Amino acid sequence: MKIQQGFSLARVWAHMGLALLLFVVTWIWTVQIDKTLGFSVIASGSILFGVLVFLALFNARKRLPFLPLAPSFIWFQLHTVGGFLALFLFWLHVSATGEKGLYGQILTVLFYITSFSGVVGLVIEKVYPRQLTCSGGEIIYERIPTEIAEIRDEVESLVLKSTDETGSSTLAEHYLETLRWYFQKPRFFISNIFGSYQSQHWVRQQCMILERFLNEKEREYLDKVYALAEKKRKIDFQYALQTLLKTWLLVHVPLAAAVMAMATWHLILILVFFI
Repeated sequence: MKIQQGFSLARVWAHMGLALLLFVVTWIWTVQIDKTLGFSVIASGSILFGVLVFLALFNARKRLPFLPLAPSFIWFQLHTVGGFLALFLFWLHVSATGEKGLYGQILTVLFYITSFSGVVGLVIEKVYPRQLTCSGGEIIYERIPTEIAEIRDEVESLVLKSTDETGSSTLAEHYLETLRWYFQKPRFFISNIFGSYQSQHWVRQQCMILERFLNEKEREYLDKVYALAEKKRKIDFQYALQTLLKTWLLVHVPLAAAVMAMATWHLILILVFFI
């Protein structure tokens, strides 16, 4: 796991290095334009807009998988390089334009927010799929509520059976007071996102507290409940990571579309009033 993550991190650095190399070439070109009394800001802005158009094509490629284009993983790598390159070019272009009005400030803030969401998405896309696989195989997202409901029904059946066979309601009372909350729906969302073991510690602590008050027969039922709690913990982990993967796209794509729309309008204004 660590080797795979390290390899992914090395690849990210390679993408950033390639983007930096392309940026240096562009920067040298703009310097040469300035020396010949040309408008380097037009050159940097044009290249930046072209990169933004290319980045926007990645979402179109994902929506049209049937077209005979390059594989998705190649598009993803090029999208990563283009994202870093767009960030470097934006710095160059903004420093060349000098003072900005309200429109430019809004575009700048929006661009940086989009870039930040892109970096977060890159980390998510590199780390989370492997974690989902290592956690025991990915569960279909839409089936997660059904899986949890089935586990809850099985736990409640065990609790009722324990009460009937042992004549003790200790396990049932503890379930109603504490464990029922855990089995109702996905829990510990934030801790699962950050890879914390808080849910595992919580379930283990609850079972250890209860174990001392149970007889041998009740402990057998408690062990079965604990096994189901562990099964649900893995489902909760899947739910948290898959939810973040899906939610991230709902944030990054609209932000990128807004940046593209504002950049297009900015280009139209430049063409109309300055050329």
